[in-house]
Amino acid sequence: MVEPGAQLDDGVQIGAYCLVGTDVLLCNGCVLHSHVVIGGHTSVGPRTQIFPFASIGLQPQDLKYNGELSTLEIGSDNVIREHVTMNPGTEGGGMVTKIGNGCLFMVGVHIGHDCQVGNQVIMANNATLAGHVTVQDFAVLGGLSAVHQFARIGRYAMIGGVTGVERDVIPFGSVIGDRARLSGINIIGMKRRGLSREEIHDVRKAYRLLFTGEGTYHERLEEVAIEFPSSAPVIEIINFIRADSARKICQPEDVNDL
Repeated sequence: MVEPGAQLDDGVQIGAYCLVGTDVLLCNGCVLHSHVVIGGHTSVGPRTQIFPFASIGLQPQDLKYNGELSTLEIGSDNVIREHVTMNPGTEGGGMVTKIGNGCLFMVGVHIGHDCQVGNQVIMANNATLAGHVTVQDFAVLGGLSAVHQFARIGRYAMIGGVTGVERDVIPFGSVIGDRARLSGINIIGMKRRGLSREEIHDVRKAYRLLFTGEGTYHERLEEVAIEFPSSAPVIEIINFIRADSARKICQPEDVNDL
């Protein structure tokens, strides 16, 4: 059932028992396999596939939501598997939830209101994002993991399965645990994405200095910034840590809190 006003570009395929709302845009080559519900002010980019029983763009799970006109923007070439839920934004978070390109959302994934998800992100079965979460490019979230509202997941980060993330995870970081703690860096992910041996070596050394070196945490941060002025991955980590955030930085288990 396609409601009047919905926009369907060339090559869109809509399977049996789907419902497409009046303010939905499906771009070239989108495929809704069957039993998909898409509502609200939602746009879906080219060649994105959505599998049965996904619920996309319906009212946010936020008691403060009062029906304001907010949006959900989904990029191109995404795969959205069965029972995935994605909510639009709210007034408290900029009125928009954004999904990048080339992502894989496995069965039961939830993307809460006002989330910002980058490109080529992978979220395994039943991984969930609370509201206002930022997930940067190439991050991987393991099955049954959960990210606290307002937390940030840096580029290339790896979140282990059944992990609860309450704090920001640095780019290239790898975390695991009932309450997530850094367990190292995501070397496998860095290799897969083509980072050089020298770049990986710099990140490993910077990690050791930052989280196991002498002095206060902020002194170690300045030391790393001075030692690696031209290493792009290390500079990315430093800028991530220095950025304004509602959450603290996730650290190894044996390091004192900030």
